[in-house]
Amino acid sequence: MRKLGWGRDMWNNSSDRQLKGLESFQLRGKVALVTGAARGIGKAIAVGLAEAEADLVLIDRISCSHTIQEIQTLGRQAVELTRDLSGLSGDKAQDIISRVVAQFGQVDILVNNAGIIRRTPTLEFSETDWKEVMDINLSSVFYLSQAIAGYFIKNKKSGKIINLASVLSFQGGLQVPSYAASKSGILGLTRAMANEWAHQGINVNAIAPGYFKTEVTAGIRSDPDRTKAVLDRIPAGRWGEDNDLKGPVVFLASEASQYLHGTVIPIDGGWLSR
Repeated sequence: MRKLGWGRDMWNNSSDRQLKGLESFQLRGKVALVTGAARGIGKAIAVGLAEAEADLVLIDRISCSHTIQEIQTLGRQAVELTRDLSGLSGDKAQDIISRVVAQFGQVDILVNNAGIIRRTPTLEFSETDWKEVMDINLSSVFYLSQAIAGYFIKNKKSGKIINLASVLSFQGGLQVPSYAASKSGILGLTRAMANEWAHQGINVNAIAPGYFKTEVTAGIRSDPDRTKAVLDRIPAGRWGEDNDLKGPVVFLASEASQYLHGTVIPIDGGWLSR
């Protein structure tokens, strides 16, 4: 696919632009890389960024064709890189960033959304389940963030890194030890990276979704008793919907959040405040 029609440095030093009002939320001229973008939360995030006029590079181990179709109907460009992020190394992450830059001329935003979950009582939890979850949920986030931050700094370019935490970054959950550990790690990693890179013009933040209508919560939603228990605790009284994530992610990806660093924003209908 041809390179986009703007220069790599067009939006450098964006803090000097003094954007005002709604203009500061626009992502026109930006290229965003979203992992786990084939469906669910990742798809919604990618479409939300396209609605704010970003162009997208989508990574997943399955086809992102449906996401691409939605983005193209918005008049934005989108391509996919089919990748399994398990076993991702620093070199492989660097190769992903290099390929995106070679094809598009730039990359401005990274959304580390890809994640998996395994549910088993902790005493019965296998080494395989532990390693697979930690590998995708935490290690891939570290390596991709490291690679894109290196690109930003080398090119004296500001950029945005948005990680997917969880309400289980703050709680332990039940029978999900590797998921809880990985999402707690995302909270700490987000803060650690922000501490080092904020002065380089790199914003590292995270969102922490609560109980959303996704494949991950399908088992809970199929159980009337568990569904009632969850909804009784959520002040908003409903499950999260994909559209509930778009605004916060666009905010974190845009110039409107220039002074936000190391923050984890719960998007949970009030679950954690209960």
